[in-house]
Amino acid sequence: MTRLRIALAQINPTVGDLDGNVAAICAAYDQAEAAGCDIVAFPELAITGYPPEDLVLKPGFVADNLAALSTVAVRTGRCVAVVGYVAADRDLYNAAAVCVGGKVVGTYRKRLLPNYAVFDEARYFTPGDASDPYELYVIGGVKVGISICEDVWSPTGPLAEQAAGGAELNININGSPFHAGKSATRERMLATRAADASCALVYVNQVCGQDELVFDGGSMVFDADGNLVARAGLFEEELLVADVVIEPVYRKRLLDPRGRHTIEPMRLVHVSDTPVAHADAAAVRMAPMPDADEELYGALVLGTRDYVRKNGFTDVVIGLSGGIDSTLVACVAVDALGAEHVHGISMPSRYSSDHSKSDAADLAAKLGIDYRTIAIEPAFAALLGMYEPEFEGKPADLTEENLQSRIRGLTLMAMSNKHGWMVLTTGNKSEMA
Repeated sequence: MTRLRIALAQINPTVGDLDGNVAAICAAYDQAEAAGCDIVAFPELAITGYPPEDLVLKPGFVADNLAALSTVAVRTGRCVAVVGYVAADRDLYNAAAVCVGGKVVGTYRKRLLPNYAVFDEARYFTPGDASDPYELYVIGGVKVGISICEDVWSPTGPLAEQAAGGAELNININGSPFHAGKSATRERMLATRAADASCALVYVNQVCGQDELVFDGGSMVFDADGNLVARAGLFEEELLVADVVIEPVYRKRLLDPRGRHTIEPMRLVHVSDTPVAHADAAAVRMAPMPDADEELYGALVLGTRDYVRKNGFTDVVIGLSGGIDSTLVACVAVDALGAEHVHGISMPSRYSSDHSKSDAADLAAKLGIDYRTIAIEPAFAALLGMYEPEFEGKPADLTEENLQSRIRGLTLMAMSNKHGWMVLTTGNKSEMA
């Protein structure tokens, strides 16, 4: 039996911010090495941020990404770092570098490129194939395989092949986006892959909002029987440290009734053949799984925070009507940015009830946000006067009421332009459509 101490660096990278991403990677690496870790794994394309999309079509950006990887590699000491980056050869590859002792000692190229839903990887990358043979890295006496995100979703993919070739542990790095209920589905799938391959599995995911996508984190460790050993939280940055026990599994593999893959042993890269003895066991972290409502709310908060922050804003402005839509958006904004960065604007007109105005003021007071009133009646009256020749003889209806929303949008954008605040819309999906 061998024990490896592994850190799962659940960081928040920003697409295109190579310097910022390198700083986050190096900070997490230093923490992992200080904790006595044998391996620290970073998310998919952690150097560039995921998904980098058309940035990788710029040769200068790809070259800078390679220079950034060199900066990370030079920083490494005894602890092995598995870092996602863009590899360049004849084509581009979504790759993972294995770094230790100040240099890159190996590279894995992603085999299965997703090209559905939000994924468009076949546009940018070439998959690794049989001409790019697997390597297993002997770390602390354990044979370790590397895979990237989609590679682990296939039951006959790289994880199964590496295990058949002798791997005892697989490091799977990810940029796996969130959708409602995915965390539970993902956990069941990973447990199945580990058990089927009789191979311990480390799954590390980034945690961030990137444009319209949210990445939920939830990094996990499974033993060779598919048991969950450790789990990081959702929607929060974390360095999860876990001691992974590697036991002999040849008996289980030999007796597997599905038969054994006839794959030749793979090339071994000997990083460190001797296990490191850790005096104290790492504390077991098993983050709780939120219920469905908590999960959705957490995704909204993270997505809002990162969209605002990564687009260079600090403050937001919201139109407060006293209704449920604007109330929910205000709560999300406060949890994402802090009350001091949220500005609520009440914009009453002749159709506004006293109740809606008092509810908006009460909400702002309870949340502790900046609250202002801009009466839109003068603009509303001016518009009615302008349209009077066209509306003459027709009864008032939704036309007049809907003029309010146009005036409110104009007002919020004026406040945004003047004060540098981002406008958060309070419309629901039906209204957006």
